[in-house]
Amino acid sequence: MADGKCLKADLNVAQLNAVRKQAIFEVFSGYDRDGSGTVPASDLKGAYAAHLHPKVQSGELSEDEVFLDFLTNFTDKNRDGKVHWDEWCNYYTAVSARIANDEHFVQLLRSAWRS
Repeated sequence: MADGKCLKADLNVAQLNAVRKQAIFEVFSGYDRDGSGTVPASDLKGAYAAHLHPKVQSGELSEDEVFLDFLTNFTDKNRDGKVHWDEWCNYYTAVSARIANDEHFVQLLRSAWRS
């Protein structure tokens, strides 16, 4: 991603400390199998730990509903059904801004995604 493909995202990540940058990059890279800077939403569906969401646990929403709601956080500007590095970065940079503790942020990020 640092190759300039996603300059806007790279600038957003620059606002984060090294611990958070690394965690965001590692999780995304685990799903970006071809190194293209994109991950099909269908690949993410099986990896997102929607079953841990409080509304799923309470029975208020299904795992599918929680996942679809989560996907709306990524603006699929070109409607290609993929989450791009810049979209991922923008989302997790915003999440990071609301979490003061690095360890908590990294734990939250990693627990949201099945390895």
